[in-house]
Amino acid sequence: MSNVELVIAERAADIGNFMVGRLLPFRQKRTVGPFAFIDHMGPAALKSYQNLDVGPHPHIGLSTLTYLFEGAIMHRDNLGTEIEIQPGAVNWMTAGKGVVHSERTPEYLRNTDKNLHGLQIWVALPKELEQMDPSFHHINEDEIPSWEDGDLSFKLIAGEAMGRKSPVPVYSKLYFIEIKSKNRARVKIGAELFGESALYILEGSVIEGEHIYEPKQILIAKDASLCEFEMAENSTIYIFGGEAFPEERIIYWNFVATNKELIEQAKKNWREQNFPKIEGETGYVPLPPENPKVKLK
Repeated sequence: MSNVELVIAERAADIGNFMVGRLLPFRQKRTVGPFAFIDHMGPAALKSYQNLDVGPHPHIGLSTLTYLFEGAIMHRDNLGTEIEIQPGAVNWMTAGKGVVHSERTPEYLRNTDKNLHGLQIWVALPKELEQMDPSFHHINEDEIPSWEDGDLSFKLIAGEAMGRKSPVPVYSKLYFIEIKSKNRARVKIGAELFGESALYILEGSVIEGEHIYEPKQILIAKDASLCEFEMAENSTIYIFGGEAFPEERIIYWNFVATNKELIEQAKKNWREQNFPKIEGETGYVPLPPENPKVKLK
């Protein structure tokens, strides 16, 4: 019997300069454990006149995780952080009661051809921490737990699983795991997982019974403890999940909260530009127009 409850195909979304593949949220599955939003950026081949320029924009009630496969992004925020993220490293920014950041192509790459490819993820904060002070952490690639088991290579990018713990300072029980295969191999790690679980196929394929699943698909598991499947050779997948929160999360634009009052206050604060400013940045991403047909619950 298949352990796949739902298959979600990556959907195109425009973030201004190029298209991304949106994985979460989805109308049939708003969250997986504490994971509330996942964008697959690229792979994009940018010309010398094309750059990533996401100006200052706010977040509340979540932590963002940026993980690159190719390229580089310069991160700046109102906390005074200015750091370039490279492939394999992790940028972990906790918004809490409010943070503002920008994401741009580094200056030394702005007039050259370049590639950009990676994942951007939102992890909701527990209700008791959603108004915590904001913070930022950068974790280098060599700090991420990595190991091999036969034809499989593993990285524990965030959280705890398989007897290991990532240095990314998470605030709830979760896991975000990379698995790469050299040859066709069976993966049986259900006993190491917990809560809700999903699998994203970046490249290659996953075989479960008579089904073959291809890249740009998310597989939502019925039961994390039954997580067992085969990976085709030269495949890369990401398994993410964890304990779900008892409260439903409201997501509006870049804001995540357990009640609509926090969302409405954040909207007002951004509209009136009452969020903190980023030193050296000008301009900002405006609040999107309201849809009168959509009401926050």
